[in-house]
Amino acid sequence: MATETIFQHWIFNRFALPFLFIFFIVFAILEKTKIFGDDKKQLNALVAFVIGLVFVSFAYPQEVVQNLILFLTVALVVMFVAMILWGFVSGQDMEKDIIGNKGLKWTIGIAIVLVVFVAVVWAMGIEDTLIGYFFNQSWSGTFWTNFAFIVVVGIALALVLKNNN
Repeated sequence: MATETIFQHWIFNRFALPFLFIFFIVFAILEKTKIFGDDKKQLNALVAFVIGLVFVSFAYPQEVVQNLILFLTVALVVMFVAMILWGFVSGQDMEKDIIGNKGLKWTIGIAIVLVVFVAVVWAMGIEDTLIGYFFNQSWSGTFWTNFAFIVVVGIALALVLKNNN
């Protein structure tokens, strides 16, 4: 049986972390904006303390903030992975640009976005549901045939218009 650590205890998750989060955000905003004047750290801390206590006394605002923080952390990790992939592929330095072709940059960027999207879908464990929704429906055969036709026509038009210029 797994033992519970202090980071998993309900007091820490439901009270301490949300309180500290709101307290520090409100305190930083009050210090930066100087609403109560210069050198009013004690007043700013007291106001932030009260706002933090009021915040943790209500469940719905806590749930909203927790969901937003979870979204933020996942989004930051996904963006970080995408930027690491772009850095590996492009090898860009601050002074010189390795990939000079703008079309190649767009192609690589789109490929990285698609790879990161597929990785996120796989990491969430919804690939079977997503594949089933898009490919195992009564409408999916017609949709993908039309989609492929539109893509081919779009590529042909882009090539023809590019060659005319």
